[in-house]
Amino acid sequence: MILLHILWPVFAFVALIFTVWMTLLVQRLDHMKKTPPRREDFADGTAANRYFAPVALAGDNLRNLFETPVLFLVLVLLLMGTRQAGVAQVGLAWIFVILRCVHSWMHIHGRVRPRFRAFIASTAVLSAMWLGFFVDSIRAAAAYNAALGTLAQP
Repeated sequence: MILLHILWPVFAFVALIFTVWMTLLVQRLDHMKKTPPRREDFADGTAANRYFAPVALAGDNLRNLFETPVLFLVLVLLLMGTRQAGVAQVGLAWIFVILRCVHSWMHIHGRVRPRFRAFIASTAVLSAMWLGFFVDSIRAAAAYNAALGTLAQP
C-alpha cells in the first residue's frame, strides 16, 4: 500500500535526528575531555553556551531539525489521515529528507553557502508538498460535495 510508503522517509529523517544528536554528544564529550569545564562554565545558560561555542554547530543543527521540518512531520500525518500520500508525495518526501541530510552535513562542517542552497531547496520541496496537499484536498472536497449532491437528488 503506497500510503505506508510515506513512513520510510520519516524513519530516515528520525535517523538523521539521532545521528546529529550522537554527533553533538560525541563532540561535546570530546570537548569536555580536552577542555575540562570549571564550575563557572555552567553558572548559567550564557556561560554554558560560551563554553560549548567551539562545538556549537551540531547543537545548532539539532535545534534546526525541530523548526521547519516540523511542517514536514505534520504534513505526513495529514497525508496519512486523509489517505493522500501518493507516489508524488512519497517522492517529494524522500527529496526533502535527502536535502535535509545534505543541509545537516553542511551545517555541522561549517559550509555556509552550500548549506543555504540545501535549505532553500528543501524548503521549496516542502512548499510543493504542502501545495500538492492543498490542491488534492480541494479536489477531494469538490468530489465529496458532488457525491452528496447526487445523493440528495430525488
